[in-house]
Amino acid sequence: MSRLAAGALALALCACVTETTGPRQPSKPDLKEAARINTKLGLTYASEGMLEVAAAKLKKAVEQDDSVAQAHAGLGYIYWQQNDIDGAKSEYKRAIGLDGDDPEIRNNYGVFLCSQGKFDEGDSNFMLALKNRDYPTPAKAWTNAGICADHAGDPARAEADFRKALQADPNFSGALSEMAGLEFRKENYYGARAFLERYQKLAPAPASLLLLGFKTERALGNEDAAHQYSLKLIRNFPDSDEAAQLLKLRTPPQ
Repeated sequence: MSRLAAGALALALCACVTETTGPRQPSKPDLKEAARINTKLGLTYASEGMLEVAAAKLKKAVEQDDSVAQAHAGLGYIYWQQNDIDGAKSEYKRAIGLDGDDPEIRNNYGVFLCSQGKFDEGDSNFMLALKNRDYPTPAKAWTNAGICADHAGDPARAEADFRKALQADPNFSGALSEMAGLEFRKENYYGARAFLERYQKLAPAPASLLLLGFKTERALGNEDAAHQYSLKLIRNFPDSDEAAQLLKLRTPPQ
């Protein structure tokens, strides 16, 4: 389920030490503040792929203050990545129990549920995230809902969700990428080209989209454009699976 959009993770700075005038007195630790800082550090490490360090920070946060929902959600994500599905489920449920109104927790829990094939439950959590009018990134939840629907075998619903994502944010790269792939599968190659072009105006294309661009232009009979995509893919991602697929597509059958 690597297509599912990831949640944004925050960066913390450092804890401050309180000093008093006169003789130094032992200060009582502020466990809630320490838990907040360890949670932010843990989420930052998790976003950088440093899962063991992240887990240590988040477990410490939970020891300091068990009521920090984001710490439990972060542990849920880490356990999921480590294939501890029961542990992930337990932590996500704890996070939801503590703060079921947090749209980011609902979105991330929905991603987890979809990865486990629980498409209806996942979709329900995306919709709960979207009910929160203060949610700053609704395009992310709409895109995740669309990917979930696509995995569930409902491409029409997936397309509707991707289009809602683009209504919320016309420049949301995840939805543009998904729409390009969806249009290609529908054999609407001009539509696929249009979404690929919109994506590349915002950011360099990853290997998956460069391969899709090659296939799209070849389907349209534009060998020059297909060749340009192939050059970019080989140059930028020579060791990728997509580059290996490209070489097979370019090799004439014996």
